Amino acid sequence: MNASELTVPATSDDALTVTNPGTGHAVGTVPNLSAAAVAEVATKVRAAQPDWSALGHKGRKRWLLAFQDWIIDHAAELADTVQSESGKPRVDAEVEVAFIVDLLGYWSRHAGDFLAEHHPRPHTPLMRVKRLTVAYSPYPVVGIITPWNFPLGMPAADVVPALAAGAGVVLKPSDVTPLTAVLLAKGWAEIGAPSVFAVATGDAVTGAAVVDQADYVQFTGSTATGKKIASACAATLTPYSLELGGKDPAVVLRDADIDRAVHGIAYGALVNTGQLCVSIERVYVEAPVYDRFVRKLVDHVNELRTGTDGRTIEHDIGPLATEAQLDIVTRHVDQAVAAGATVLTGGKRTGSGTFYLPTVLTDVDHTMECMTEETFGPIIPVMKVADEEEAITLANDSRYGLSASVWTTDKAHGHAVARRLFAGTVNINDSVINLFNFTIPHGGWGQSGTGSRWGGAQGVRKFCRQQALTSPALPVSNKEMAWFPYVGERVALVQKSMRAFSARGKRRFRTE
Repeated sequence: MNASELTVPATSDDALTVTNPGTGHAVGTVPNLSAAAVAEVATKVRAAQPDWSALGHKGRKRWLLAFQDWIIDHAAELADTVQSESGKPRVDAEVEVAFIVDLLGYWSRHAGDFLAEHHPRPHTPLMRVKRLTVAYSPYPVVGIITPWNFPLGMPAADVVPALAAGAGVVLKPSDVTPLTAVLLAKGWAEIGAPSVFAVATGDAVTGAAVVDQADYVQFTGSTATGKKIASACAATLTPYSLELGGKDPAVVLRDADIDRAVHGIAYGALVNTGQLCVSIERVYVEAPVYDRFVRKLVDHVNELRTGTDGRTIEHDIGPLATEAQLDIVTRHVDQAVAAGATVLTGGKRTGSGTFYLPTVLTDVDHTMECMTEETFGPIIPVMKVADEEEAITLANDSRYGLSASVWTTDKAHGHAVARRLFAGTVNINDSVINLFNFTIPHGGWGQSGTGSRWGGAQGVRKFCRQQALTSPALPVSNKEMAWFPYVGERVALVQKSMRAFSARGKRRFRTE
């Protein structure tokens, strides 16, 4: 199916037109669902979820692996659709397909172990007469709201573990890039899977309705919108997880492998045209290696190709997703230049679409928006620092704390510096690689969000309610020693036992 065929009959008063930002051409339409329509979608998912949960991990695994087969068989179609609505280079689109294949493999094979009931050992011998159990019960409906930067990858990141947990899912994709999500739901239906995954397309009203209908909300997007969702969830005590904005720093120490740092930072800053939650958005370089780093960085950035791909690999940098995003990037560069920054390469839009040349800025400081506000675009501001202490201080001078990177040939020292950075993730001599490691958590500090995704077992347990169960481990009498009516000697024995097992020294046996 071509992208132009992804036109979905509207079920509300209006529809949304999807446009390729690289060409300006319309590529499809989707319904702009009303709150009532979202409620209908959620009701159907909620009705199907108990049977999905009852399948157990083995039953769900079969469906998830069948879905993985469908993804692989339709890889080209998925990549085509991603490109059609985002304009991104072919490689970036194909990586999204590989990403969901990897996610489906990991969560389908491990969710069973992660969600198995387990029996914690009692904390004191006094409680060993009890059998303790922790069980996991999936939320009936998980509402997932995703942004436009990865039309397939962002939905996959949360839809897959939520389904693996046994939850039903209502996905609200960005109204800028909804076509891939529609195709994804089409694939789920084509394999005959239970009706526990549905897509609700639309604008902010649709998103608010998804929040209202959900038992758990996972949101990825701007800090401003995340705060609104947090407030809405607080009103109903609906649990949520938010991955929000970032202003991720890179610290280049004087002993860094400069060639690796240049290539790694350029990739981390410019991949997906800089439209990545963990994009490197500011760079601090120690003075002894600053000039060499900047020279090599400019040379490398000048090698990159900007444009629109078909199915062949021709370009490295694609368009920005929207005119609004282009405006932000342009404003950040222009404001920096007006305040004294120097453009060493790039610094302007190009072509007829929303293209902006990859840009290296120097002579920057923290009075400039390009160093303090999230840009989400293809610019690399580089600042010279006297030493690592200044680099750490400036890196931490931000209300955001999503990720960071440290570049050094001293691995132990790199770990020491990383632990001093205000960030949920720090890559040492690497960039963005944490997103492809599902056994570690991905979450932000400060204004970058609350909660996390992935992290091994926690990645599926987050979509479940935890239930604690206790039961006698030994034969019991008709009442416990501490039950009514109180008997002084028995109660005293219980209290003395608690003290004996928990206190230290002579206090364990003190008598009043």
